[in-house]
Amino acid sequence: MSTNTVEPFVVESVRVEIAAPAAFVWEVLVDYPRYPEWNPYTVAVATSLAVGAPIDLTLPNPDGSPGTFVNREYIRVVDPPRLLRYDTGTELPGIFAVRDQWIEPLGPDRCGYHTTDTFTGEHAAWVMENSGPWVKAGFDAVARALRERAEQLRVLRR
Repeated sequence: MSTNTVEPFVVESVRVEIAAPAAFVWEVLVDYPRYPEWNPYTVAVATSLAVGAPIDLTLPNPDGSPGTFVNREYIRVVDPPRLLRYDTGTELPGIFAVRDQWIEPLGPDRCGYHTTDTFTGEHAAWVMENSGPWVKAGFDAVARALRERAEQLRVLRR
């Protein structure tokens, strides 16, 4: 029996352990006005964080050239301090991407963080071939930068 379904392509960041409570890390994650201070991959964000609302993500050019571009997605799940999900909706014909950012409590003063992006659609393989390594590097950089930012702020606020 033949099927026309295409397996999804998933990009997953490194998993980092953060010496701060999950709720504190969530506050850092959704403090979008401060992203230019620490986030190397998503240099600006505009959103109300309401489910169904757009989230405009300003990213550096994938080829390393100067400048940025805006990627519009839509908020789907806001479950503090555990999960933030958004997706591309119908913005990109032939490609559908779902981003999940996970914060996992590991105790009262520790948590884990990782993010995934699941690509489906007729152009998903092309996107992965051309942008997969850039997305992976960006996600890893965000995970490490979030850990550094949260731990520094935690020390300053004690």
